[in-house]
Amino acid sequence: MSAKSKQAGRVVAAVHGRKALSPELEFVAGLAEALHEAYDTKGLVELYQRFSAGDGFIDATMRRTIWRALARRCGPGLQVGANAGFKHVETFEIGSGVFIGAQAIVQGRFDGTCIIGDNTWIGPQVFLDARDLVIGEAVGFGPGSKVLGSEHNGLPADVPIIRTDLEIRPVRIGDWADIGTNGTILPGVTIGKGAIVGAGAVVTEDVPPFAIVAGVPAKFLRWRPESEAVRSAEGNRR
Repeated sequence: MSAKSKQAGRVVAAVHGRKALSPELEFVAGLAEALHEAYDTKGLVELYQRFSAGDGFIDATMRRTIWRALARRCGPGLQVGANAGFKHVETFEIGSGVFIGAQAIVQGRFDGTCIIGDNTWIGPQVFLDARDLVIGEAVGFGPGSKVLGSEHNGLPADVPIIRTDLEIRPVRIGDWADIGTNGTILPGVTIGKGAIVGAGAVVTEDVPPFAIVAGVPAKFLRWRPESEAVRSAEGNRR
């Protein structure tokens, strides 16, 4: 077998992407509202720590209930894995059926914007700089992938970089896009609808809808095949 050969795989049905949204447990909305009334933000964050690490029903239910109590808006069906972390959840708007994997971190800012669309899957150990981040519907983030939304400007040069001003730049991830394992999206980048970012890619420029990019820095490889939207996109570029 040559070095370039690949073992044949098998095709199985997607799980998260095809799963129907289960009805929210009846008590979750009421409990979230009661917690919001009983605790301030600091108190809810401290309460969250009691349930952050467990995998059982109570821990998982309390995690999503506390996120719901803290968030600006949160749809039903949120799942939050063990040791998933956050900062400034009060700025988050979370859709229905969102999955946040174990040890993922969603870092907002007190005056920021973080919107996560319906049925988005955020894998384990993902890091999202959510200070100006809008994610569409049914987006996938592979384990360890990252969205970076800010960087120090490095000016003036005679002081440490970490003391220089921070420039926050918006990141937009279109509906249906997929970010591969350990892929990194840099500040100011827009990923188009249905685009695929390859594993380990570092995306420095906007990615067109239904394009496939990979590499460091990421480069265009090809269009996704057999799609009316792709053919339309190709026609518009001619």
